[in-house]
This record gives sequence, structure tokens and C-alpha cells, in this order.
Amino acid sequence: MAYTEDDMLMLSGIQHFAYCPRQWALIHIAQEWSDNKLTVEGKILHTHVDDPFYRNKVGEVICWRSLNIASRELGLYGVADVVELHPTQDNKNAIEIADSPGWWQFFPVEYKHGKPKADNIDAVQLCAQAMCLEEQYNVVINNGALYYGETRRREPVSFDKALRAEVLSLADAMHLTFKAGNIPQEEKNAKCRNCSLKDICMPGLKLARAYLKTELYEETT
Repeated sequence: MAYTEDDMLMLSGIQHFAYCPRQWALIHIAQEWSDNKLTVEGKILHTHVDDPFYRNKVGEVICWRSLNIASRELGLYGVADVVELHPTQDNKNAIEIADSPGWWQFFPVEYKHGKPKADNIDAVQLCAQAMCLEEQYNVVINNGALYYGETRRREPVSFDKALRAEVLSLADAMHLTFKAGNIPQEEKNAKCRNCSLKDICMPGLKLARAYLKTELYEETT
């Protein structure tokens, strides 16, 4: 299925949806947002890489930053943090670049402020970026990397069939949820603790904390 321009959703939202469909719906349907320590740290990290006019060559690698990308198949659009182009002798799945003779293969890199996670919520975002690049440039991209600010290391990501299938499934679910306009029911779990929207998502918890704080204050005064 090819989505139209009016159907396009933000690619960055696929990570939110993989983390929690309700969180994604609150942001992208209800237009709710709130920062916490983790989201602020993420914004600070991205200020160092979000420069759409940055084009540089370090050694044998060309580096593009803040590259606009989109996919009709996924119905997603967004910005890739960093796209490296590595030299290759094989013109298959490679592109030519003005003022840079030879053939170049894509290697997307996504920056994250924390540390590697046990699940795929970061990898699906990177894979979605690769799938957008593949569609735009008619190439196949097999690998990329996630750079984590806490460890200051790159973690390699292979765009295998399973990860690609997960991206397609998540993208379709995002479109179905957006079209329905429904906010999924809240489900309290361990992920809620670090969510910046927890007080918006579950206002009862905020009211309960305020009540307990008031009651404890009155009992001790």
C-alpha cells in the first residue's frame, strides 16, 4: 500500500508507538507534550547534530546531517540525524555524489541520549530511516548504528527481515490508530516511571500524590 501525502505521519513517532501506543496517541492525536529530564537531555544531544547545512568529509567518509526523508510505503516522513556515505567499489546499492568521484553507500546513524536498550524501540526508528532512504534513492541498506550519549559508543544495527517486518507492522498500526482518532486505554507498567507524559496520561496519580503530600504536611504541622 502506498500512502498519500495527506496520510503521512512523523517518522520519529514510531519509537513512541513502539514504547507505548497511548503515549504516541497523546502526542500525535491529542497534541499533548511535557518535558522531563530525559527528554531535555535528548534535545541537548541533538543540538550538536541537527544542522541541515552540514556536509563534511572525514577521511574516506562523507557525513550529511538533518537529512529530510520520507516513504510512501510506510507513510512516514522525518529527518535523519546523521547519514554517512562510505566509499565502495561496487556500484550496486550505491549512489554518485557531485564533487566526490566514485560510488557511495548509505550508513544511517541515530543519536540517543541514554544507553542501549533490551528491546527494539530505538532500532525500529533507525530501520525506518533506512527504509525511507532505500525508497528515495533506489538502494538497499543493510546496516546502520545507534550512538548513545551515556556510553559514547555506537551500537551496530542490522536491518534484517524481522526488524523490517516490525517497522511495517508498527507503521500500519500507527496509521490505523490515527485514522480512528482513539487514544488507547492506559496500562500502568514499569515504563510509566520514566515517561514525561505520566501526569497527563494518568492524572489520578498526580492528584493522589498531591493529596498525600497535603495530608502528610498537615499531620506534621
